[in-house]
Amino acid sequence: MDVLACAFQKFYSNYFHFLLLIMTQRRRKFRLVAKQTSSLKDRQEASLEREERSSERPLKRRRGIYLLPNAFTTGALFSAFYAIIQGMNDNFVGAAIGIFTAMLLDGMDGRVARLTGTQSPFGEQLDSLADMVSFGVAPALVMYEFILKNIGRWGWLAAFVYCACAAFRLARFNTNIGVVDKRFFQGLPSPAAGALMAGFVWLAVDNKLPIKAFWMPWVAFGLAIYAGLTMVSSAPFFAGKNLAFKSVPFWTMIVVLIAMVVVSSDPPIALFALFCLYGVSGYVLWIWRRARGLPGKPLLPPGQ
Repeated sequence: MDVLACAFQKFYSNYFHFLLLIMTQRRRKFRLVAKQTSSLKDRQEASLEREERSSERPLKRRRGIYLLPNAFTTGALFSAFYAIIQGMNDNFVGAAIGIFTAMLLDGMDGRVARLTGTQSPFGEQLDSLADMVSFGVAPALVMYEFILKNIGRWGWLAAFVYCACAAFRLARFNTNIGVVDKRFFQGLPSPAAGALMAGFVWLAVDNKLPIKAFWMPWVAFGLAIYAGLTMVSSAPFFAGKNLAFKSVPFWTMIVVLIAMVVVSSDPPIALFALFCLYGVSGYVLWIWRRARGLPGKPLLPPGQ
């Protein structure tokens, strides 16, 4: 009996020990599962919080530039640089043609951008910088190398006045876009001023004007000063930005055809005469507006 009681006692002792061990292991397992569940829940909450923060931040788009209009602007810049190089090499006809080519390309980039809907702040800034080189620096250097250097310091002072006025004119144009009537330019536009300078050089070389005469450098001096000061004046010059996109009478095509024939017959004389007329048209319009009691500087009507 003692042996049987001892066996039962040992059995029950081992059994309760086994049950206690199982309960302890289950408790540890429950704690581990609870800990893992809590950790998983924390990670999910952190992930949701990161997603909410990322959704609140604006998406960063990859910035790019429009190729077509900026290609025309870069072509104008290349033509101006070509004009400077040709002027340094005493090829003044090539320099003048380079400035006129830059003027044509500069007139096309804005129209292409408006037609294709590819206007951008980058294109506006690039166009302004290219205009400074094409119609500010290049005409001044070409004119100086051509004839202004013959009168010493007065020559480079005239070239600098022209260059500085081109910079002032472009800066004022960029800040007055929403103020001045878009049908008119406030002051002589820089491409027309550059065409005046290049046209004079081309005319003098092609028609063999007496460059070495005493009065010729002073004519160039007066032309540079006039073009520079007219750029920073308030005289209104017709813009014609939207003229190419509007329907016109049939006779307008006849006038364009006649103009093409006249220009092709003798480009230096025709182009220089054309831009001389345009260069004085602003003052004629300014006098006409003042005579009618209108403001000399055309501003936008109120509310526009």
